[in-house]
Amino acid sequence: MTELENSREAAVPDTGRPVVQVAGLSKSFDGRLVLDGVDLEVLPGDIVSILGSSGGGKSTLLRCINLLERPDQGTIEVAGEPVFARGRGVYADLAQLRRRVGMVFQRFHLFPHLTAIENVVLAQMKSAGVGEDEALETAVRLLRRVGVGHRALAFPEQMSGGEQQRVAIARALALRPSVLLFDEPTSALDPESTREVLKVIRGLAEEGMTMVIVTHEVPFARDVSDRVTFIDGGRVIEEGPPDQVLDEPQQARTRAFLSTSGTGR
Repeated sequence: MTELENSREAAVPDTGRPVVQVAGLSKSFDGRLVLDGVDLEVLPGDIVSILGSSGGGKSTLLRCINLLERPDQGTIEVAGEPVFARGRGVYADLAQLRRRVGMVFQRFHLFPHLTAIENVVLAQMKSAGVGEDEALETAVRLLRRVGVGHRALAFPEQMSGGEQQRVAIARALALRPSVLLFDEPTSALDPESTREVLKVIRGLAEEGMTMVIVTHEVPFARDVSDRVTFIDGGRVIEEGPPDQVLDEPQQARTRAFLSTSGTGR
């Protein structure tokens, strides 16, 4: 069993209940409705890809799941524990929530004054109370796992975008999350770096990591996902297995999106 599999088992026993359960989620910014009654269920080991046009609410949905954004209405549960209900956050420990719900952002969010390995070590020591020796050992293993072990002593400005994103993935994994949320992880990358990052995500999928991926990479979503959710105007327009949503979409808006993406059939 790999270390990532060990981490996943420790983080969330496979009870069959959803790792993430979102119901009726709504969120407005300055009077503009960004999420409008969104439902989402993510089971252990699921890879759910979320597609849709820019501004449709995809990233806001991810940020609401770990309360980086506070919803207006609806409910959120993580591993059976309530996170948001009755118009307020109800999870007692936000730091623990954000360890359980790992987040990988578009722009990496590495500390620029720390090396790659220091970024991964610090996350464990500050967020999870892990001792320095254990944190260092885990950081070395995970940086190697995502293919940047040779860049452990490099600072972010010395790394390519793809290398920085893989360090960010290692940092998220080091906290042993129940689920990883990816917010368009390749949107800021060149094609070569995109391939490197998608290769890492494919590896995580093969090892059973539970993931929710906001992406514009439709062929990748078709290949890696258990389910695809299409969001438009803050609402879930269509969802189902990739071959159903991407190859035989039922909704005109989904067909139009796939057509403009050059992936419609």
